[in-house]
Amino acid sequence: MNPILLPSNRPAERFYRGGARISAFRGALGSAPREPEDWIASTTTVHGEPDVGLTTLPDGRVLRDAIEQDPVAWLGEDHVARWGADTRLLVKLLDAGQRLPVHAHPHDDFAATHLGRAHGKAEAWYILQGGTVHIGLRQDVEAADLAALVERQDATTLLGLLHEVDVAAGDVVWVPPGELHAIGAGVLLLELQQPEDLSILLEWGDFAIDGAAVGHLGLGFDRALAAVTMTARSAADLAALVSTAPGSGAALPAAADEYFRLERVPVRGAATVDRGFSVVIVSAGEAAVDGKNHPAGSTLLVPDSAGALDVTGDGELLVARPPAA
Repeated sequence: MNPILLPSNRPAERFYRGGARISAFRGALGSAPREPEDWIASTTTVHGEPDVGLTTLPDGRVLRDAIEQDPVAWLGEDHVARWGADTRLLVKLLDAGQRLPVHAHPHDDFAATHLGRAHGKAEAWYILQGGTVHIGLRQDVEAADLAALVERQDATTLLGLLHEVDVAAGDVVWVPPGELHAIGAGVLLLELQQPEDLSILLEWGDFAIDGAAVGHLGLGFDRALAAVTMTARSAADLAALVSTAPGSGAALPAAADEYFRLERVPVRGAATVDRGFSVVIVSAGEAAVDGKNHPAGSTLLVPDSAGALDVTGDGELLVARPPAA
């Protein structure tokens, strides 16, 4: 199989605003006001929806079904031997048209025990256009105190509990499961995550969502908040969560490797993308992949059976991959 150029895949009417920066990055015309996420090579659906979010291939097949029909060709023998037809990866472009709410995602054990899901939701962000992010507690918080803030929807205090960090293009943010976080307005990022849509919302007043009903994933907040990390992050901890990616090679901290990987590949004349299932984003300039030219904003789905890719041009690629088998 050959690399596949993917069109935008943007679930409509998300609960927060955004989308214009994704359109500009992709060179597309216009956008709806609540299409802030582009789900790339997705075998995952929006929480509570049977089909929304899934990627459809140019031949009309749903990617999830195509992989299940021939997992080795798509994912490789080693991957399939360990994980079967599970891609272990969801990639998104995300445009925060407004500050996102303070929230967290459950870890694998919690998701399996309480939600019957195969994964929790670790995530990491590669910043394409900078701004402010909020991540990690500045001080320890008691469970009862956090629950009280949620109950009275004290958004100002909730946000103030978190470290506020300015980020620029080329920075990366590692968000372990359980970590409280919020993306500031104006940030455009590439997100790698486990393939689930599971969020525990601590605030929802300025968002188009009934957080009191759905923010606890159907568990009730007493149980859902047990998945949230309530210990403070020191300056050293914060430096491990927010950093600047090297100019080439592995972009994320080693702690993310068990969940997913991201490589930064500069293209100055010629380069090679190693074999393996991956999502390739042309993040700057332009690049010809196996002889086909792609401008910045292009997203390619690469099956394992495509082999190593020869790349020429003048630009940069971001290569998202599952964890190593």
